[in-house]
Amino acid sequence: MKKSKKIILILILLLVALTIGIGGYTYAKYTTSVRGGGQVDVAKWSFKVNNNSEQLETIRLIDTVDETRLVNGKIAPGTRGEFTINIDGTGTEVGIDYFIKFENEQNKPTNLTYTYEGQKFKSLAEIEAFASGAISADESNKTRDITIEWEWDYETGDEDEVALNDEIDTQEGIANLDYTFDVKVTGTQVHLTVD
Repeated sequence: MKKSKKIILILILLLVALTIGIGGYTYAKYTTSVRGGGQVDVAKWSFKVNNNSEQLETIRLIDTVDETRLVNGKIAPGTRGEFTINIDGTGTEVGIDYFIKFENEQNKPTNLTYTYEGQKFKSLAEIEAFASGAISADESNKTRDITIEWEWDYETGDEDEVALNDEIDTQEGIANLDYTFDVKVTGTQVHLTVD
């Protein structure tokens, strides 16, 4: 009987050892945890109009004319001038689409015209599509000067039209028009497409 107890005891010990070995293998594993930080480099944005990033100064046509050409400090037929909208994306690291919008143009003298890049326009709103544009992210010069010339001819039109246009100019002079317009320049980041 002693022999059978020894065999049972050995079998139990083997069973325990086998259970510990299998159980230990099942529950033991190597684990390594490595931690690090995250960092995102955000592309720099810079967009200024006439050296200002918040509000554009009022453009006054009388400020664009030689004072000796003004009539009592006001524009009149025979005056002309120009103004420049300076767009500056220097320092930006992304491309810029810029849009120039002339809004609320009111009381414009009928015969006052504008010229942009050699093309003549009857109103500022007609210039918007031509003056808006883009600056690429990789360009070295990220400035644009949008120069718009204006002119109120002394006599407008051909021989048959001059008398009628003189009458229009006279009526608008009597009405003492207060010509105003708003300028809005918007810069937006060029949309990047991911391949």
